[in-house]
Amino acid sequence: MMMKKTNNHKASNHVPREGCLSALSPRFSLRDYGFCMATLLLFCLGSLFYQLNGGPPQILLDLRLYLGNSTFLDDHGPPTPKVLPFPSQVVYNRVGKCGSRTVVLLLRILSERHGFNLVTSDIHNKTRLTKSEQMELIKNISTAEQPYLFTRHVHFLNFSRFGAEQPVYINIIRDPVNRFLSNYFFRRFGDWRGEQNHMVRTPGMKEEERYLDINECILGNYAECSNPRLFYIIPYFCGQHPKCRDPGEWALERAKQNVNENFLLVGILEELEDVLLLLERFLPHYFKDVMNIYKNPEHRKLGNLTVTVKKTFPSPNALQVLYQRMKYEYEFYYYVKEQFHLLKRKFGLKSQVKKLPSQEMLVPFPVPMETMESIIDEEDNQDDEKWLEDIYKR
Repeated sequence: MMMKKTNNHKASNHVPREGCLSALSPRFSLRDYGFCMATLLLFCLGSLFYQLNGGPPQILLDLRLYLGNSTFLDDHGPPTPKVLPFPSQVVYNRVGKCGSRTVVLLLRILSERHGFNLVTSDIHNKTRLTKSEQMELIKNISTAEQPYLFTRHVHFLNFSRFGAEQPVYINIIRDPVNRFLSNYFFRRFGDWRGEQNHMVRTPGMKEEERYLDINECILGNYAECSNPRLFYIIPYFCGQHPKCRDPGEWALERAKQNVNENFLLVGILEELEDVLLLLERFLPHYFKDVMNIYKNPEHRKLGNLTVTVKKTFPSPNALQVLYQRMKYEYEFYYYVKEQFHLLKRKFGLKSQVKKLPSQEMLVPFPVPMETMESIIDEEDNQDDEKWLEDIYKR
């Protein structure tokens, strides 16, 4: 009988303990547990994706803070640096036929004068890279002696995706139709550097293709004058994703995002002097004295040799077709142009512009402007000169 009493006593003690624990701790079903784990996994993946693919590099944020050219979120971060940040890694993934040879000539002189490492490439016709090619190129760039400025015709590379430090990007673009025409005739007839210059670039081009009338190419819907060949500028900013090669909203928006997050400056070739002025202000360690070199008669003589020869203008009908086919290119061009003009106004640069009457009746988009000599307000000029002097003294 005593044994029975003892067993009953143990059983009665066990039940209250279990009830007490269940009252103190919440009950989770297998479904609830799975939901929590899925949420945690999504959070971790989102955090990893942001680190690999999102947000401007810190040096670019620091530059924008110092220059007073930052966003609301940037302004509510760390305090403004007291000394102009010095980006030791700069990439100029130059767009073809957008004045890049003129800029590279300037960079060669500037690199000798200022002692930075100018890293160039002999590869001109491979802008899209496989994953392994991206990794190899990023490794080669990242291990170059710093400070360096790397330049090549290549679509935007996301260094952070491969675990490397993201550099500061710069670039220059131009009116899309003018860029296309320059490339069309350059491939056929070269420039003033030599009569046979074009033969080196397109030795296999047949005579009928070389002398193909530009209007026939456009109106006849030849591949060279149609999409996706006309979708040229945006991929330089969109990147290496396959969708960056497809004319459409996705590539356009990705290109805009990269401009905002990874490029210190995207200039407009039609306003090259203002581009050089801003580069000198933003990156004086690389571009100090660039305007003096650019305006030197000897450099002007060299620059004139890179002008494309035998260039003609399409008919009004052909132009209309081109503008329609290049809809996304123009949307991007005017977006960049607007951002560039905001920067110019911020730093006291004003441009006199005049319309091109010959194109006014042809274009279903805003008419491109020609930039005349820049005018700087006297008051802003004094502040800017002092600002530059302070930088150079450091």
